[in-house]
Amino acid sequence: LTGGIASGKSTAARYLLEQGATVIDADVLGHCAYDRGTAVYNEVIKTFGEDLITQNGSIDRGLLGKKVFGNNLELKKLTNIVWPEIRRLAQTKIDACVDKEIIVLEAAVLIEAGWQDLGHETWVIFVERDIAIERCIARDGLTREAILNRLEAQLSNDDRLKHADVVLSNNDSEEELFEQLD
Repeated sequence: LTGGIASGKSTAARYLLEQGATVIDADVLGHCAYDRGTAVYNEVIKTFGEDLITQNGSIDRGLLGKKVFGNNLELKKLTNIVWPEIRRLAQTKIDACVDKEIIVLEAAVLIEAGWQDLGHETWVIFVERDIAIERCIARDGLTREAILNRLEAQLSNDDRLKHADVVLSNNDSEEELFEQLD
């Protein structure tokens, strides 16, 4: 399950969980990948600097973001470190769910990372750009400029939809999204 910023991935995943699916959240796995003492933690510090280490020893992801976003070369270095570990963690979770009928991997970067082969179908939720901007302003309190920067840094709806086995529109109400999920 994938989609752009404010597309409704988390809403859809929560609904599918309530319906009995097992949901694996790649964002949660991403946070685990950065845990102190992991290979990812060590490689990120080695690559991007010891100034990323906070007082409690964790990685300051905000500072890391400032170092990589807007710089494609640096961002690629980071994704080359982190994405393989997130994939490994996802595969481990999937393998542990052998008795589950439906497993949903919720991943914003599913297509960019090439993880479609982890499942049987790729479901893409899309939302019109203006609606995504409105939702981000309301939900995250971000400036329009910050949201536009994030939108420009991700795949377009058209590019994402080229990889979809199932397309879900989330331009209207949650109820309409839930009907599509059903």
